[in-house]
Amino acid sequence: MKIGADTAPTTAISGSNPQTIIVRGHDLVEDLIGRISFTAHTWLLITGQLPSPAQEAMLNATLVAIAEHGLVPSVQAARMTLASAPEALQGAVAAGLLGCGSVILGASATAGVLFAEILDEQKASGGSLEDAIAKTVRAYRAAKRAIPGYGHPLHKDGDPRALRLFAIARELGLHGAHCHVALEVERMLPELVNRPLVMNISAAIPAVLLDADYPLLALRGVPLLARTAGLIGHLLEEQTHPIGFLMSHAAASAISYDGPAPEGFVANEN
Repeated sequence: MKIGADTAPTTAISGSNPQTIIVRGHDLVEDLIGRISFTAHTWLLITGQLPSPAQEAMLNATLVAIAEHGLVPSVQAARMTLASAPEALQGAVAAGLLGCGSVILGASATAGVLFAEILDEQKASGGSLEDAIAKTVRAYRAAKRAIPGYGHPLHKDGDPRALRLFAIARELGLHGAHCHVALEVERMLPELVNRPLVMNISAAIPAVLLDADYPLLALRGVPLLARTAGLIGHLLEEQTHPIGFLMSHAAASAISYDGPAPEGFVANEN
C-alpha cells in the first residue's frame, strides 16, 4: 500500500554520471574537494547554498563548542559498547548517538522551537517581546514542559561556551532577533518560574545559528554531527586505554539491589 502524497521521485542534493559527481549544483571534484572546508560543505549540503564567511565561522564555532563535554551518558554508552563489541566501531558510534535526546544534545532543537514560537507569538499579537515570552513560557509551564536551553548542573553562574558563542555572533555581525530573545528569556525566567535558570549551550547554539539563517528543522543535526567527532576520539582512546568495563563495574558497584531475595542473601557485585 502506497503511503504519502504523489510526488516526483527526485532529489536536489546529489547526482552523478561516469565523469562527474554533482553536489548541490557544484562539481565535487573541481569545485569542492580541496577548495572548501568541511564546515562550509556541511552548510552547503543542508541549505543548498555555500555559506558566507560569517555563516561558516558561526557554524564552525558551534560545532567546536559541543563536540566534547566529558564522560556524559552518550559517551559512556559508546565506550561500553565498544568494550563489548570491539569489532563494531560503527555500532559504538551509533550507540552514542542513540543516547542523545531531549536531555543530552537534543535541547538545541527544542530551544530553537521555543524562540521561534516566541517570535511568532509577538508577531501574531502585535505586542511586546516581554509579553510574548511570558505567555509562551507560562504555556510551557502549564503543560509541565521544561524550558529547553536553560539551567545546567555544573555551570550555574553561566555556561562559558554560551557566552563565547554570543561574543562570536557579535563579532561576526550575526547577533540578531533570536539572540535577543534568548537573553530576554534568561532575564525573565526568575520571575516566571520563581528561580534563576542561566542559559546553557543548548540555547546559545540555536540562537546564534538561527540569526545566521541556518534552518530550524536542521538544528538537531548540529550537536549530532559535532558529537560524532567527540565519540570517535573517545573510541580511539577506548581501544588504546580501555575504561569501558571499568565504567560498567563502577555502575554495578554503585547501585544496590533492593528487590526480593532469599533469606540471608547479600548482594556483592565484587
